[in-house]
Amino acid sequence: MATSEAAESAIPPTAESGQLHRKSLGVPDIVFFIVAAAAPLTAVAGGQAVSYLVTGNQAIPFFYLPFAIILILFVLGYAAMSRHVANAGAFYSYVARGMSRVGGVGTAFVAFISYNAMQVGIYGLFGVAFGAFMADKAGITMDWYWWCFIAWGIIALLGVLQIDLNAKVLAVLLCLEILVVFLYDVAIAADPGPGGITLTGFDPSIAFAGAVGASLAFVMAAFTGFESAALYSEEAKDPKRTVARATFIGVGIVAGFYAISSWLLGISVGPEVITDPAALVKGGFVGIDPKVPDPTTVLFITGADRLGAFWGDAATLLFATSLFAALISFHNAVARYTFALGRERILPRVFDKVSARTGAPWVGSLTQTLIAFTVLLIFAVSNEDPILKLFTWFTNLGATGVLLLLAVTSFAIVGFFRKHPEDQTDAGKIATLWAPAIAGIALSVIFVVVLLNFNVLITSAQDAPTDKMSIILPAVLIGGGIIGIIYGLYLKSAKPEVYEWIGQGPRAEVHTASAHATAED
Repeated sequence: MATSEAAESAIPPTAESGQLHRKSLGVPDIVFFIVAAAAPLTAVAGGQAVSYLVTGNQAIPFFYLPFAIILILFVLGYAAMSRHVANAGAFYSYVARGMSRVGGVGTAFVAFISYNAMQVGIYGLFGVAFGAFMADKAGITMDWYWWCFIAWGIIALLGVLQIDLNAKVLAVLLCLEILVVFLYDVAIAADPGPGGITLTGFDPSIAFAGAVGASLAFVMAAFTGFESAALYSEEAKDPKRTVARATFIGVGIVAGFYAISSWLLGISVGPEVITDPAALVKGGFVGIDPKVPDPTTVLFITGADRLGAFWGDAATLLFATSLFAALISFHNAVARYTFALGRERILPRVFDKVSARTGAPWVGSLTQTLIAFTVLLIFAVSNEDPILKLFTWFTNLGATGVLLLLAVTSFAIVGFFRKHPEDQTDAGKIATLWAPAIAGIALSVIFVVVLLNFNVLITSAQDAPTDKMSIILPAVLIGGGIIGIIYGLYLKSAKPEVYEWIGQGPRAEVHTASAHATAED
Protein backbone atom coordinates (compact mmCIF):
# COMPACT_ATOMS: atom_id res chain seq x y z
CA MET A 1 0.00 0.00 0.00
CA ALA A 2 1.38 3.43 -0.96
CA THR A 3 2.24 5.98 1.72
CA SER A 4 0.01 9.02 2.22
CA GLU A 5 2.70 11.26 0.73
CA ALA A 6 2.94 9.12 -2.36
CA ALA A 7 -0.81 8.91 -2.65
CA GLU A 8 -1.14 12.67 -2.31
CA SER A 9 1.39 13.30 -5.04
CA ALA A 10 -0.35 10.83 -7.28
CA ILE A 11 -3.58 12.79 -7.29
CA PRO A 12 -3.56 15.43 -10.04
CA PRO A 13 -4.95 18.88 -9.24
CA THR A 14 -8.21 18.46 -11.11
CA ALA A 15 -11.75 19.47 -10.27
CA GLU A 16 -12.16 16.03 -8.70
CA SER A 17 -9.06 16.06 -6.50
CA GLY A 18 -9.98 18.84 -4.12
CA GLN A 19 -6.56 20.48 -4.37
CA LEU A 20 -6.18 24.24 -4.33
CA HIS A 21 -3.76 26.13 -6.57
CA ARG A 22 -0.52 25.14 -4.84
CA LYS A 23 2.55 27.39 -4.48
CA SER A 24 0.78 30.40 -5.98
CA LEU A 25 1.05 32.92 -3.11
CA GLY A 26 4.14 34.55 -1.65
CA VAL A 27 4.50 36.62 1.53
CA PRO A 28 3.44 39.93 -0.13
CA ASP A 29 0.33 38.31 -1.63
CA ILE A 30 -0.89 36.99 1.72
CA VAL A 31 -0.05 40.30 3.44
CA PHE A 32 -2.36 42.00 0.92
CA PHE A 33 -5.21 39.67 1.94
CA ILE A 34 -4.55 40.33 5.63
CA VAL A 35 -4.36 44.11 5.42
CA ALA A 36 -7.17 44.34 2.85
CA ALA A 37 -9.50 42.53 5.27
CA ALA A 38 -8.56 45.11 7.90
CA ALA A 39 -9.53 47.83 5.37
CA PRO A 40 -7.17 50.66 6.50
CA LEU A 41 -9.03 53.64 5.07
CA THR A 42 -12.38 52.31 6.24
CA ALA A 43 -11.00 51.62 9.71
CA VAL A 44 -9.50 55.10 10.09
CA ALA A 45 -12.25 57.18 8.50
CA GLY A 46 -15.09 55.02 9.78
CA GLY A 47 -14.36 52.72 12.70
CA GLN A 48 -11.84 54.88 14.54
CA ALA A 49 -13.83 58.08 14.11
CA VAL A 50 -17.00 56.39 15.33
CA SER A 51 -15.19 54.76 18.27
CA TYR A 52 -14.13 58.21 19.54
CA LEU A 53 -17.69 59.50 19.50
CA VAL A 54 -19.52 56.40 20.75
CA THR A 55 -17.16 55.68 23.65
CA GLY A 56 -16.29 59.28 24.49
CA ASN A 57 -12.77 57.97 25.11
CA GLN A 58 -10.06 60.42 24.00
CA ALA A 59 -7.34 57.76 24.25
CA ILE A 60 -8.55 55.27 21.64
CA PRO A 61 -5.03 55.10 20.07
CA PHE A 62 -3.63 53.72 23.32
CA PHE A 63 -5.65 50.51 23.07
CA TYR A 64 -3.97 49.52 19.81
CA LEU A 65 -0.68 49.03 21.66
CA PRO A 66 -1.66 46.46 24.35
CA PHE A 67 -3.96 44.74 21.87
CA ALA A 68 -1.09 44.45 19.40
CA ILE A 69 1.05 42.85 22.13
CA ILE A 70 -1.70 40.29 22.82
CA LEU A 71 -1.98 39.51 19.12
CA ILE A 72 1.79 39.16 18.75
CA LEU A 73 1.73 36.60 21.58
CA PHE A 74 -1.04 34.81 19.71
CA VAL A 75 0.86 34.98 16.43
CA LEU A 76 3.97 33.43 18.01
CA GLY A 77 2.00 30.24 18.64
CA TYR A 78 -0.08 30.59 15.47
CA ALA A 79 3.06 30.85 13.35
CA ALA A 80 4.70 27.91 15.13
CA MET A 81 1.67 25.70 14.50
CA SER A 82 1.38 26.83 10.86
CA ARG A 83 4.69 25.07 10.22
CA HIS A 84 3.09 21.75 11.15
CA VAL A 85 -0.54 22.21 10.00
CA ALA A 86 -1.24 23.46 6.48
CA ASN A 87 -4.99 23.47 6.03
CA ALA A 88 -7.41 25.88 4.35
CA GLY A 89 -9.65 25.35 7.38
CA ALA A 90 -7.19 27.25 9.62
CA PHE A 91 -8.90 27.74 13.02
CA TYR A 92 -11.09 24.69 12.50
CA SER A 93 -8.15 22.42 11.77
CA TYR A 94 -6.01 23.92 14.57
CA VAL A 95 -8.70 23.24 17.18
CA ALA A 96 -9.39 19.76 15.77
CA ARG A 97 -5.70 18.86 15.96
CA GLY A 98 -4.94 20.63 19.24
CA MET A 99 -8.07 20.07 21.34
CA SER A 100 -10.63 17.65 19.88
CA ARG A 101 -12.34 16.83 16.62
CA VAL A 102 -15.71 17.64 18.17
CA GLY A 103 -14.44 21.06 19.22
CA GLY A 104 -13.04 21.51 15.73
CA VAL A 105 -16.46 21.08 14.16
CA GLY A 106 -17.94 23.58 16.62
CA THR A 107 -15.15 26.00 15.71
CA ALA A 108 -15.87 25.48 12.01
CA PHE A 109 -19.50 26.49 12.49
CA VAL A 110 -18.50 29.63 14.42
CA ALA A 111 -15.96 30.52 11.73
CA PHE A 112 -18.48 29.98 8.93
CA ILE A 113 -20.98 32.30 10.64
CA SER A 114 -18.36 34.92 11.53
CA TYR A 115 -16.68 35.30 8.16
CA ASN A 116 -19.96 35.23 6.25
CA ALA A 117 -21.32 37.90 8.61
CA MET A 118 -18.28 40.13 8.06
CA GLN A 119 -18.42 39.75 4.29
CA VAL A 120 -22.16 40.35 3.95
CA GLY A 121 -22.23 43.20 6.47
CA ILE A 122 -19.57 45.20 4.64
CA TYR A 123 -21.85 45.34 1.59
CA GLY A 124 -24.16 47.73 3.47
CA LEU A 125 -21.52 50.40 4.00
CA PHE A 126 -20.05 49.84 0.53
CA GLY A 127 -23.41 50.41 -1.18
CA VAL A 128 -23.99 53.69 0.66
CA ALA A 129 -20.41 54.97 0.25
CA PHE A 130 -20.04 54.15 -3.44
CA GLY A 131 -23.58 55.28 -4.18
CA ALA A 132 -22.89 58.67 -2.57
CA PHE A 133 -19.68 59.07 -4.57
CA MET A 134 -21.36 58.24 -7.89
CA ALA A 135 -24.28 60.55 -7.17
CA ASP A 136 -21.97 63.43 -6.27
CA LYS A 137 -19.29 63.00 -8.94
CA ALA A 138 -21.03 61.25 -11.83
CA GLY A 139 -24.64 62.27 -11.30
CA ILE A 140 -25.75 58.63 -11.26
CA THR A 141 -28.33 58.02 -8.57
CA MET A 142 -29.37 54.50 -7.63
CA ASP A 143 -30.49 52.81 -4.44
CA TRP A 144 -27.61 51.48 -2.33
CA TYR A 145 -28.41 47.85 -3.04
CA TRP A 146 -27.91 48.18 -6.82
CA TRP A 147 -24.28 49.14 -6.23
CA CYS A 148 -24.02 46.15 -3.92
CA PHE A 149 -25.32 43.79 -6.58
CA ILE A 150 -22.85 45.17 -9.12
CA ALA A 151 -19.96 44.62 -6.70
CA TRP A 152 -21.42 41.20 -5.86
CA GLY A 153 -21.23 40.17 -9.52
CA ILE A 154 -17.60 41.24 -9.85
CA ILE A 155 -16.62 39.44 -6.64
CA ALA A 156 -18.47 36.32 -7.78
CA LEU A 157 -16.32 36.31 -10.93
CA LEU A 158 -13.06 36.97 -9.09
CA GLY A 159 -13.88 34.21 -6.62
CA VAL A 160 -13.66 31.49 -9.28
CA LEU A 161 -10.47 32.85 -10.87
CA GLN A 162 -6.91 32.23 -9.75
CA ILE A 163 -6.16 33.39 -6.22
CA ASP A 164 -3.06 35.30 -7.31
CA LEU A 165 -5.26 37.46 -9.56
CA ASN A 166 -7.32 38.37 -6.50
CA ALA A 167 -4.08 39.25 -4.71
CA LYS A 168 -3.06 41.59 -7.55
CA VAL A 169 -6.40 43.39 -7.42
CA LEU A 170 -6.04 43.81 -3.67
CA ALA A 171 -2.46 45.03 -4.05
CA VAL A 172 -3.49 47.94 -6.26
CA LEU A 173 -6.44 49.00 -4.12
CA LEU A 174 -4.54 48.57 -0.86
CA CYS A 175 -1.49 50.57 -1.93
CA LEU A 176 -3.70 53.45 -3.05
CA GLU A 177 -5.70 53.63 0.17
CA ILE A 178 -2.59 53.37 2.36
CA LEU A 179 -1.06 56.21 0.34
CA VAL A 180 -4.13 58.35 0.92
CA VAL A 181 -4.05 57.78 4.69
CA PHE A 182 -0.27 58.28 4.80
CA LEU A 183 -0.60 61.66 3.08
CA TYR A 184 -3.33 62.57 5.55
CA ASP A 185 -1.14 61.61 8.51
CA VAL A 186 1.75 63.70 7.21
CA ALA A 187 -0.53 66.68 6.58
CA ILE A 188 -2.05 66.56 10.07
CA ALA A 189 1.36 66.12 11.71
CA ALA A 190 2.58 69.22 9.84
CA ASP A 191 -0.61 71.23 10.42
CA PRO A 192 -2.52 69.85 13.47
CA GLY A 193 -5.85 71.08 14.73
CA PRO A 194 -6.39 74.02 17.07
CA GLY A 195 -5.16 72.05 20.08
CA GLY A 196 -1.82 71.28 18.43
CA ILE A 197 0.16 68.08 18.95
CA THR A 198 -0.94 66.32 22.14
CA LEU A 199 -0.23 62.88 23.60
CA THR A 200 -3.69 62.58 25.13
CA GLY A 201 -4.43 59.70 22.76
CA PHE A 202 -1.74 57.56 24.39
CA ASP A 203 -2.44 58.47 28.02
CA PRO A 204 -3.35 55.23 29.88
CA SER A 205 -5.04 57.14 32.72
CA ILE A 206 -7.48 58.61 30.20
CA ALA A 207 -7.84 55.32 28.30
CA PHE A 208 -8.99 53.39 31.37
CA ALA A 209 -11.19 56.19 32.71
CA GLY A 210 -14.30 54.82 31.00
CA ALA A 211 -15.88 52.76 28.20
CA VAL A 212 -12.97 50.30 28.18
CA GLY A 213 -15.08 47.40 26.95
CA ALA A 214 -16.58 49.27 24.01
CA SER A 215 -13.17 50.72 23.13
CA LEU A 216 -11.61 47.25 23.04
CA ALA A 217 -14.47 45.99 20.88
CA PHE A 218 -13.88 48.71 18.30
CA VAL A 219 -10.14 48.06 18.31
CA MET A 220 -10.72 44.32 17.85
CA ALA A 221 -12.97 45.01 14.87
CA ALA A 222 -10.15 47.00 13.27
CA PHE A 223 -7.79 44.03 13.52
CA THR A 224 -10.25 41.49 12.14
CA GLY A 225 -8.69 39.75 9.15
CA PHE A 226 -5.09 39.59 10.37
CA GLU A 227 -5.57 35.91 11.23
CA SER A 228 -6.57 34.93 7.68
CA ALA A 229 -3.03 34.06 6.54
CA ALA A 230 -3.39 30.41 7.55
CA LEU A 231 -6.43 30.07 5.27
CA TYR A 232 -4.04 30.33 2.33
CA SER A 233 -1.40 27.94 3.70
CA GLU A 234 -2.13 25.26 1.09
CA GLU A 235 -1.65 27.85 -1.66
CA ALA A 236 1.50 29.38 -0.18
CA LYS A 237 4.82 28.97 -1.93
CA ASP A 238 6.45 27.85 1.33
CA PRO A 239 3.74 27.02 3.94
CA LYS A 240 6.29 26.57 6.75
CA ARG A 241 7.59 30.13 6.39
CA THR A 242 5.19 32.18 4.25
CA VAL A 243 2.22 32.09 6.64
CA ALA A 244 4.30 33.01 9.70
CA ARG A 245 6.10 35.88 8.00
CA ALA A 246 2.93 37.26 6.41
CA THR A 247 1.06 37.19 9.73
CA PHE A 248 3.82 38.98 11.65
CA ILE A 249 4.10 41.62 8.92
CA GLY A 250 0.32 42.03 8.75
CA VAL A 251 -0.05 42.54 12.51
CA GLY A 252 2.87 44.97 12.56
CA ILE A 253 1.45 47.06 9.71
CA VAL A 254 -2.08 47.13 11.12
CA ALA A 255 -1.03 47.91 14.70
CA GLY A 256 1.47 50.64 13.90
CA PHE A 257 -0.55 52.22 11.12
CA TYR A 258 -3.78 52.28 13.13
CA ALA A 259 -2.23 53.58 16.34
CA ILE A 260 -0.60 56.53 14.57
CA SER A 261 -3.52 57.25 12.24
CA SER A 262 -6.14 57.19 15.01
CA TRP A 263 -3.96 59.51 17.10
CA LEU A 264 -3.58 62.01 14.24
CA LEU A 265 -7.29 61.74 13.41
CA GLY A 266 -8.07 62.91 16.96
CA ILE A 267 -5.47 65.67 16.70
CA SER A 268 -6.98 66.94 13.43
CA VAL A 269 -9.88 68.54 15.33
CA GLY A 270 -8.77 67.94 18.92
CA PRO A 271 -9.56 64.90 21.14
CA GLU A 272 -12.13 66.92 23.06
CA VAL A 273 -14.00 67.75 19.84
CA ILE A 274 -14.07 64.34 18.16
CA THR A 275 -15.59 62.82 21.32
CA ASP A 276 -18.26 65.52 21.75
CA PRO A 277 -21.43 65.37 19.57
CA ALA A 278 -22.22 69.07 20.07
CA ALA A 279 -18.69 70.13 19.20
CA LEU A 280 -18.75 68.05 16.00
CA VAL A 281 -22.03 69.64 14.92
CA LYS A 282 -20.66 73.10 15.68
CA GLY A 283 -17.58 72.34 13.59
CA GLY A 284 -19.67 71.25 10.60
CA PHE A 285 -18.87 67.54 10.86
CA VAL A 286 -22.40 66.40 10.09
CA GLY A 287 -24.23 64.11 7.71
CA ILE A 288 -27.44 64.65 5.76
CA ASP A 289 -29.10 66.01 8.90
CA PRO A 290 -27.15 69.15 9.90
CA LYS A 291 -28.17 68.60 13.53
CA VAL A 292 -26.68 65.10 13.77
CA PRO A 293 -22.88 64.64 14.09
CA ASP A 294 -21.15 62.38 11.60
CA PRO A 295 -17.63 61.51 12.78
CA THR A 296 -16.86 59.75 9.47
CA THR A 297 -16.64 63.18 7.80
CA VAL A 298 -13.71 64.28 10.01
CA LEU A 299 -10.99 62.66 7.91
CA PHE A 300 -12.39 63.82 4.58
CA ILE A 301 -13.07 67.42 5.62
CA THR A 302 -9.85 68.01 7.56
CA GLY A 303 -7.84 66.23 4.88
CA ALA A 304 -9.36 68.21 2.00
CA ASP A 305 -8.69 71.45 3.89
CA ARG A 306 -4.97 70.64 3.95
CA LEU A 307 -4.44 68.57 0.80
CA GLY A 308 -7.01 69.97 -1.59
CA ALA A 309 -10.16 68.86 -3.39
CA PHE A 310 -8.40 66.22 -5.52
CA TRP A 311 -7.22 64.39 -2.41
CA GLY A 312 -10.74 64.66 -0.97
CA ASP A 313 -12.30 63.12 -4.07
CA ALA A 314 -9.68 60.37 -4.22
CA ALA A 315 -10.13 59.57 -0.53
CA THR A 316 -13.90 59.37 -0.93
CA LEU A 317 -13.58 56.95 -3.84
CA LEU A 318 -10.92 54.87 -2.11
CA PHE A 319 -13.11 54.67 0.98
CA ALA A 320 -15.52 52.67 -1.17
CA THR A 321 -12.79 50.62 -2.87
CA SER A 322 -11.33 49.86 0.57
CA LEU A 323 -14.62 48.21 1.41
CA PHE A 324 -14.59 46.40 -1.94
CA ALA A 325 -11.11 45.04 -1.16
CA ALA A 326 -12.35 43.78 2.21
CA LEU A 327 -15.30 42.10 0.47
CA ILE A 328 -12.90 40.21 -1.80
CA SER A 329 -10.71 39.16 1.11
CA PHE A 330 -13.54 37.83 3.27
CA HIS A 331 -15.18 36.15 0.27
CA ASN A 332 -12.01 34.14 -0.32
CA ALA A 333 -11.79 33.29 3.38
CA VAL A 334 -15.33 31.86 3.43
CA ALA A 335 -14.74 29.93 0.20
CA ARG A 336 -11.71 28.19 1.72
CA TYR A 337 -13.50 27.30 4.93
CA THR A 338 -16.32 25.79 2.91
CA PHE A 339 -13.83 23.88 0.76
CA ALA A 340 -12.04 22.50 3.83
CA LEU A 341 -15.31 21.29 5.39
CA GLY A 342 -16.36 19.65 2.13
CA ARG A 343 -13.02 17.92 1.68
CA GLU A 344 -13.33 16.31 5.11
CA ARG A 345 -17.00 15.40 4.52
CA ILE A 346 -18.37 17.58 7.30
CA LEU A 347 -20.27 19.21 4.46
CA PRO A 348 -21.36 17.20 1.40
CA ARG A 349 -18.51 16.15 -0.89
CA VAL A 350 -19.51 18.56 -3.64
CA PHE A 351 -18.17 21.47 -1.58
CA ASP A 352 -14.57 20.33 -2.07
CA LYS A 353 -14.62 20.88 -5.83
CA VAL A 354 -11.98 23.15 -7.30
CA SER A 355 -11.56 24.50 -10.81
CA ALA A 356 -9.20 22.42 -12.96
CA ARG A 357 -8.11 25.61 -14.71
CA THR A 358 -7.68 28.09 -11.86
CA GLY A 359 -7.43 25.92 -8.74
CA ALA A 360 -10.13 28.05 -7.09
CA PRO A 361 -12.64 26.35 -4.73
CA TRP A 362 -15.49 27.27 -7.03
CA VAL A 363 -18.31 25.52 -5.15
CA GLY A 364 -17.28 27.18 -1.89
CA SER A 365 -17.02 30.49 -3.70
CA LEU A 366 -20.46 30.15 -5.26
CA THR A 367 -21.90 29.12 -1.89
CA GLN A 368 -20.68 32.36 -0.31
CA THR A 369 -21.93 34.28 -3.34
CA LEU A 370 -25.41 32.77 -2.90
CA ILE A 371 -25.45 33.55 0.83
CA ALA A 372 -24.49 37.18 0.17
CA PHE A 373 -27.11 37.52 -2.58
CA THR A 374 -29.86 36.13 -0.34
CA VAL A 375 -29.12 38.50 2.54
CA LEU A 376 -28.78 41.51 0.22
CA LEU A 377 -32.08 40.65 -1.44
CA ILE A 378 -33.83 40.43 1.93
CA PHE A 379 -32.50 43.82 3.01
CA ALA A 380 -33.30 45.39 -0.35
CA VAL A 381 -36.91 44.12 -0.40
CA SER A 382 -37.53 44.97 3.26
CA ASN A 383 -35.95 48.42 2.84
CA GLU A 384 -33.94 48.03 6.05
CA ASP A 385 -31.18 50.52 6.86
CA PRO A 386 -27.93 49.36 5.18
CA ILE A 387 -25.61 50.93 7.77
CA LEU A 388 -27.44 50.86 11.09
CA LYS A 389 -28.64 47.31 10.54
CA LEU A 390 -26.88 45.40 7.74
CA PHE A 391 -23.41 46.81 8.37
CA THR A 392 -23.63 47.30 12.14
CA TRP A 393 -25.33 44.02 13.00
CA PHE A 394 -23.33 41.72 10.77
CA THR A 395 -19.83 43.16 11.12
CA ASN A 396 -20.05 43.31 14.90
CA LEU A 397 -21.29 39.72 14.90
CA GLY A 398 -18.34 38.74 12.71
CA ALA A 399 -15.74 40.60 14.77
CA THR A 400 -17.03 39.05 18.00
CA GLY A 401 -16.93 35.61 16.42
CA VAL A 402 -13.32 36.08 15.30
CA LEU A 403 -12.41 37.13 18.84
CA LEU A 404 -13.91 33.86 20.16
CA LEU A 405 -12.02 31.91 17.49
CA LEU A 406 -8.74 33.54 18.50
CA ALA A 407 -9.26 32.67 22.16
CA VAL A 408 -10.14 29.01 21.49
CA THR A 409 -7.35 28.60 18.95
CA SER A 410 -4.79 29.94 21.44
CA PHE A 411 -5.58 27.09 23.83
CA ALA A 412 -5.65 24.63 20.92
CA ILE A 413 -2.08 25.63 20.03
CA VAL A 414 -0.97 24.81 23.56
CA GLY A 415 -2.80 21.48 23.32
CA PHE A 416 -1.21 20.61 19.99
CA PHE A 417 2.35 21.06 21.20
CA ARG A 418 1.63 19.19 24.43
CA LYS A 419 0.48 16.29 22.25
CA HIS A 420 3.54 16.66 20.00
CA PRO A 421 6.43 17.73 22.26
CA GLU A 422 8.90 16.68 19.57
CA ASP A 423 7.70 19.62 17.46
CA GLN A 424 8.48 22.17 20.19
CA THR A 425 12.20 22.14 19.45
CA ASP A 426 11.89 24.38 16.40
CA ALA A 427 10.08 27.22 18.16
CA GLY A 428 10.71 26.70 21.87
CA LYS A 429 8.36 26.80 24.87
CA ILE A 430 7.75 30.54 24.69
CA ALA A 431 6.10 30.28 21.27
CA THR A 432 4.42 26.92 21.83
CA LEU A 433 3.25 27.23 25.44
CA TRP A 434 3.59 30.52 27.28
CA ALA A 435 2.74 33.00 24.51
CA PRO A 436 -0.46 31.27 23.27
CA ALA A 437 -1.58 30.52 26.85
CA ILE A 438 -1.27 34.17 27.90
CA ALA A 439 -2.94 35.27 24.66
CA GLY A 440 -5.79 32.80 25.20
CA ILE A 441 -6.49 34.08 28.70
CA ALA A 442 -6.35 37.74 27.61
CA LEU A 443 -8.53 37.15 24.54
CA SER A 444 -11.08 35.22 26.62
CA VAL A 445 -11.37 38.15 29.03
CA ILE A 446 -11.77 40.59 26.15
CA PHE A 447 -14.42 38.35 24.56
CA VAL A 448 -16.49 38.45 27.77
CA VAL A 449 -16.05 42.23 28.00
CA VAL A 450 -17.19 42.62 24.38
CA LEU A 451 -20.27 40.49 25.00
CA LEU A 452 -21.17 42.65 28.00
CA ASN A 453 -20.80 45.74 25.81
CA PHE A 454 -22.47 44.31 22.71
CA ASN A 455 -25.46 46.61 23.08
CA VAL A 456 -23.13 49.60 22.71
CA LEU A 457 -21.85 48.18 19.42
CA ILE A 458 -25.36 47.62 18.09
CA THR A 459 -26.86 50.94 19.17
CA SER A 460 -23.70 53.12 18.95
CA ALA A 461 -24.67 54.65 22.29
CA GLN A 462 -23.54 53.87 25.84
CA ASP A 463 -26.83 54.68 27.52
CA ALA A 464 -29.25 53.19 24.97
CA PRO A 465 -31.88 50.69 26.14
CA THR A 466 -31.08 47.05 25.43
CA ASP A 467 -31.69 46.23 21.78
CA LYS A 468 -33.08 42.76 21.08
CA MET A 469 -30.39 42.21 18.43
CA SER A 470 -27.71 42.57 21.12
CA ILE A 471 -29.09 39.30 22.50
CA ILE A 472 -30.09 37.55 19.27
CA LEU A 473 -26.78 38.02 17.42
CA PRO A 474 -24.49 36.61 20.15
CA ALA A 475 -27.02 33.78 20.59
CA VAL A 476 -26.70 32.95 16.89
CA LEU A 477 -22.92 32.88 17.18
CA ILE A 478 -22.73 30.76 20.34
CA GLY A 479 -25.69 28.64 19.27
CA GLY A 480 -23.94 27.90 15.98
CA GLY A 481 -20.92 26.64 17.90
CA ILE A 482 -23.10 24.42 20.08
CA ILE A 483 -24.85 22.97 17.02
CA GLY A 484 -21.44 22.27 15.54
CA ILE A 485 -20.36 20.43 18.68
CA ILE A 486 -23.55 18.34 18.61
CA TYR A 487 -22.94 17.55 14.94
CA GLY A 488 -19.36 16.57 15.79
CA LEU A 489 -20.64 14.14 18.43
CA TYR A 490 -23.05 12.71 15.83
CA LEU A 491 -20.17 12.14 13.40
CA LYS A 492 -18.16 10.47 16.14
CA SER A 493 -20.89 7.90 16.81
CA ALA A 494 -22.58 7.53 13.42
CA LYS A 495 -19.78 8.21 10.91
CA PRO A 496 -16.46 7.26 12.50
CA GLU A 497 -14.81 7.06 9.07
CA VAL A 498 -15.51 10.78 8.61
CA TYR A 499 -14.76 11.68 12.23
CA GLU A 500 -11.31 10.06 12.04
CA TRP A 501 -10.12 12.51 9.37
CA ILE A 502 -11.50 15.75 10.77
CA GLY A 503 -8.83 18.45 10.68
CA GLN A 504 -6.41 16.36 8.59
CA GLY A 505 -6.61 18.58 5.49
CA PRO A 506 -4.98 17.21 2.33
CA ARG A 507 -4.42 13.85 4.03
CA ALA A 508 -8.19 13.48 4.42
CA GLU A 509 -8.61 14.01 0.69
CA VAL A 510 -5.99 11.35 -0.07
CA HIS A 511 -7.73 8.92 2.28
CA THR A 512 -11.15 9.60 0.75
CA ALA A 513 -9.82 9.32 -2.80
CA SER A 514 -8.12 6.00 -1.99
CA ALA A 515 -11.28 4.65 -0.34
CA HIS A 516 -13.37 5.76 -3.32
CA ALA A 517 -10.99 4.04 -5.73
CA THR A 518 -11.05 0.84 -3.65
CA ALA A 519 -14.85 0.85 -3.64
CA GLU A 520 -14.91 1.17 -7.42
CA ASP A 521 -12.50 -1.74 -7.78
